[in-house]
Amino acid sequence: MLKKILYMLGVVLLLTFSNAQALKFNAETVAAVKKAAAQGNAVAQFNLGLMYANGDGVPQDYSKAREWYEKAAAQEHASAQSNLGVMYAKGQGVPQDDAKAREWWKKAAAQGFAEAQFNLGVIYDKGRGVPQDYTKAWEWYEKAAAQGYADAQLRLGIMYAEGQGVPQDYAKAREWWEKAAALGYARAQFNLGRMYAAGKGVPQDYAKAREWWEKAAAQGFAEAQFNLGVMYANGDGVRQDKRTAREWFGKACDNGEQQGCDYYRNLNEASNAQAAAIDTASVAKVKADAERGDAFAQCVLAECYDSVDCEGIPHDYAKARQWYEKAAVQGHAEAQFNLGSMYAEGLGVPQDYVKAREWFEKAAAQGKASAQYNLGTMYAEGLGVPQDYVKAREWYEKAAAQGNASAQFYLGVMYAEGLGVPQDYAKAREWYEKAAAQGNADAQLNLGFMYDEGKGVPQDYAKAVGWWEKAATQGDAFAQYNLGVMYINGKGVRQDYTKARKWWEKAAAQEQVNAQFNLGTMYAEGFGVPQDYAKAREWYEKAAAQGNADAQLNLGFMYDEGEGVRQDKRTAKEWYSKACDNGNQTGCDYCRKLNERGF
Repeated sequence: MLKKILYMLGVVLLLTFSNAQALKFNAETVAAVKKAAAQGNAVAQFNLGLMYANGDGVPQDYSKAREWYEKAAAQEHASAQSNLGVMYAKGQGVPQDDAKAREWWKKAAAQGFAEAQFNLGVIYDKGRGVPQDYTKAWEWYEKAAAQGYADAQLRLGIMYAEGQGVPQDYAKAREWWEKAAALGYARAQFNLGRMYAAGKGVPQDYAKAREWWEKAAAQGFAEAQFNLGVMYANGDGVRQDKRTAREWFGKACDNGEQQGCDYYRNLNEASNAQAAAIDTASVAKVKADAERGDAFAQCVLAECYDSVDCEGIPHDYAKARQWYEKAAVQGHAEAQFNLGSMYAEGLGVPQDYVKAREWFEKAAAQGKASAQYNLGTMYAEGLGVPQDYVKAREWYEKAAAQGNASAQFYLGVMYAEGLGVPQDYAKAREWYEKAAAQGNADAQLNLGFMYDEGKGVPQDYAKAVGWWEKAATQGDAFAQYNLGVMYINGKGVRQDYTKARKWWEKAAAQEQVNAQFNLGTMYAEGFGVPQDYAKAREWYEKAAAQGNADAQLNLGFMYDEGEGVRQDKRTAKEWYSKACDNGNQTGCDYCRKLNERGF
C-alpha cells in the first residue's frame, strides 16, 4: 500500500530560537569589546553577552551573558531583549520562566524585531505560559511575516489552511507558503506540493506538485522524498517507474522517514503481501473474490484503483474508496487506515478530519501503528478535534510501543516542552534516543541540543557533535549549521576553520540564513579563508534577502566604507534602513547619521 501518513503540520522541536552565532574572537577584539561595553556602548554590551552565551573568545557563562544582555536591553537594544527572552524560555543561566520570556519578547517586538514577534506567536499558538489563543498568535506571526520572516510565513499558511484563528482560506495559505518557499523554506515547498497534489485551493496539478516536492527533496526533506516515491510508484503525473520510486523511498529512509524504509524494502524485496497476491492471482480472480465479499481481495482491488499497478485497472480514487469501504466495514485494518488517509488528505473525497478520525480509530483499535500515530497528530494539532495533548500522548505511546520512530520523536518533544505532561528532560532523551536509533534526523538534532546545553544530561560537546553529525549527514541544515559553530569555536572538536566553512556551506545551500551570514563574516574577516570582500558581499546578500538584520547592517558598512564595493552612502543608507526595520538598533543609528548628513 503506497499511502501517505497524515502530514504533521507545524513540527515542534526543542525551542531553538535562532540567534546569529558569533565567530571566534581574538584577544585584541575581546579586549576592545569589553572596553566599549564598560563604557556603556549598547552594541558592545550585546556582543559581549553573545560572546559569553556562545563561549566565543571567553569562557561560556550564561550568568554573565544575561548581565550584559540586560545592560544592552536597558538601552532598548532589541536583539538583547530578544535573547533574554530566549534565555528564560530555555532556562539558560536562569530558572525557566515563560512569563519573563514573554515580557522580554514583547519589548523587542515593540521595536519591530521579527524573531521576537515570531516567538510571541509561538507561545500563543502552543499555549506556553498563556492560554492558547490562535488570534493573538496570528497577529504576531503576521507582524514577523511582513518582515520576511520565513518561519512566520509558514505558520500563517498553516493557520489559513486549517482555519486556526482565521476562516479557512487555501488561497491565503498558498500565498504565505509561496513567500516562505521563495526563501528556500523546505516545509513550505512541501506544503505547496500537497496543495497541488490534492487540488486544495488550486486545480489539481501533479506536475506542479512534483516541482515543489523536488525543491524540498533537494534539501533533504524526507516527506517530500517519500511523496515523490509515491508519485512514481503510482504514475501520478509521471510515467510509472518503480525503480525511480525505490530511489526516492531510499532517500526518504536515509533521512529518517520510516515509511520510506518500509516501501523501499517492499519494492526491493517484492515481499509485500498484497503485491504478492496480485502477482500470483489474476486481476479477474481478485475481482471475483472481492465481489464474493472477501475483505482481503476488496482491499487489494481498492489498492489497484488507488496506487498499485494492476493490468486493466485505471487509477480511480472514487472506486478505490468504494472497495476500501467494503473491506473496512468487515474490519480490515489496512482498508480502514487507507480510508482515513483519503479523508485526511482529501483524495477523491472532500477533506473531512472527522471521518478521517473515525476510520483511524477503527484501525488503531486493531493495533495499526500508523493509525495510532495519525490520531496522536490530530489531537496534538487540533485537526478535526479539540487540541488535547493528553490524548495525543496516549496515541503516540501506543504507536511508539510498536517502534514507530515518528511517534517516539514527538513523545520526546512533548516531554521536552511539557506539552500535556510535566517537563521531563530525562524522558525526552529516552524517546529521542529510541527514534534516533532508527535514523530519525529530528531526534538526532534534538539530542545534540540536549548535550550542547546540558538539558537532562551532563553537558558534553563531543556527544552533541556526534549526534549532529548523524543528522547532518542526512541533510539536516540546522545540524550542519551547528557543526560549523562547533568547529569554529573548538567545542567538542579541535578548532578547524576549514571544516566549519564546509559545514556552513552545506547548510547555506539549503538557505540556512545564519550559515550564510557566518560565511559572509569569514570572507570579510579572512577567518580560515583569504579575505575576499566580493564573496563576503555575496553571502551577506543571500542572508539579507531572508531578512537577516545583521547581514543587512554589514552590507551597509561595506557600502559606507567602500569595502569590496564602490563607496555609496545612499546604498549604505538603504541597507541600514532595512536592518533598522528588522529591529537592529545599530542600523537605525547609522541610518539616522547618514540622513542628518543629507544622504
